[in-house]
Amino acid sequence: MVYDLIVLGGGPAGYNAAERAAHSGMKVLLAEERALGGVCLNEGCIPTKTLLYSAKILDYAHHGDAYGVTVSGASLDHAKVVDRKDKVVRTLVSGVAAKLKGAGVTVVNGTAVITGKNADGFTVECAKETYTACQLLVCTGSSAAVPPIPGLKESVAAGFAVTNREILDLRVAPKSIAVVGGGVIGLEMASYFNSIGSSVTVIEMLDKIAGPTDAEISSILQKNYAKRGVKFLLGAKVASVVGKPGDGYVEYEKDGKTERVPCELVLVSTGRRARTAGIGLETLGVQLNRGAIVTDACCRTSVPGVWAAGDVNGKSMLAHTAYREGEVAVNNMLGKKDTVDYRAIPSVIYTNPEVGCVGETVASAEKAGLKATEHTISLRYSGRYVAENEGGDGIVKIVLGEHREILGVHMIGSYASEIIYGAAAMVARAERVEDVRRLVFPHPTVCEVIREEMFMI
Repeated sequence: MVYDLIVLGGGPAGYNAAERAAHSGMKVLLAEERALGGVCLNEGCIPTKTLLYSAKILDYAHHGDAYGVTVSGASLDHAKVVDRKDKVVRTLVSGVAAKLKGAGVTVVNGTAVITGKNADGFTVECAKETYTACQLLVCTGSSAAVPPIPGLKESVAAGFAVTNREILDLRVAPKSIAVVGGGVIGLEMASYFNSIGSSVTVIEMLDKIAGPTDAEISSILQKNYAKRGVKFLLGAKVASVVGKPGDGYVEYEKDGKTERVPCELVLVSTGRRARTAGIGLETLGVQLNRGAIVTDACCRTSVPGVWAAGDVNGKSMLAHTAYREGEVAVNNMLGKKDTVDYRAIPSVIYTNPEVGCVGETVASAEKAGLKATEHTISLRYSGRYVAENEGGDGIVKIVLGEHREILGVHMIGSYASEIIYGAAAMVARAERVEDVRRLVFPHPTVCEVIREEMFMI
């Protein structure tokens, strides 16, 4: 059977693109080897947020005295939290399946491999059947990177070291956990396990946590968690990982010394790699760069008729980027010119407090040859923030270009995840200070400090 489009991968990029294409009249087949929803829905974005919400409720119970609320005997049952996580995932996965069925998408479960091209189009083998399509959209996502650290491979095999996939299925929380990598995944899991009582140590080889996040905001986040008991070892290189479940250590080098962190479990969160091996890209000569598929702003690859979206292109490994890339690819297939604006992709760290960022920092702007200035305001200018945060140290940073256009917005504090989309729109439209001054923000809200800041610049 010949299709208009075959989509390889049923994660955010794949299932969203398949549905959009089918609703536009295309005959679509989607192949997924594990579960619809991909990493985000099954072992990433949604499961982690489910856990973090339970931890937030526990935090509120433990720290309610300042707000006139006293709770005695508050505790968390980790196994029940995991059960609820599984229920949430099942509900959403079934929802994705229903939407694809409703759109008329053919879904095949199995590993899809590109086998070549014939007169009818590109050929793909999946579940011992061969399918053909005029166009291909590769959305095979990414997998956790496991670096070649001595003893790590053996520790993963033994279950002493885990990635984001395995840690979400633990039924018993470890008493102590070493988190290798201070990026988004590592910090969110450090936040959860710290809240539920585990002893947490974050080992990061850079001199700051949270990767490319603004340095001052990273510092505020680190100080908040250090106060809660999380230990941070920055500028530390992991030398080895040795142990079995419940008993082992991470050996690291820092300042010319070698030290050990004893722990019951190790979380490896050192980044993700595009999943391009073993899917037959070489049969078509699709260009790769460091293992990721090379794409342009229209999501086209080096081979006409072959497109790629989501983590597999290595550009912006975020589910919402994947949604947009899938849409852009389909629009261009249908002859509708569309591009992805990577300048205005927001990112969030769902810790407590939350971090939300979009666009340039002063450092990244200068690196790109742009003239930029930054302006900072405390969230305590917001009555809503003061009412809900006892002594909070949240801030918003606005990065402006030479014409007072907004190049970036970076914030730490409550509701950051729900505010940052508005800032992304400002960055995408290159709005100026004067434009934002004319916007009406609801009161009382935390977001209105952005408008307040515009009158201080």
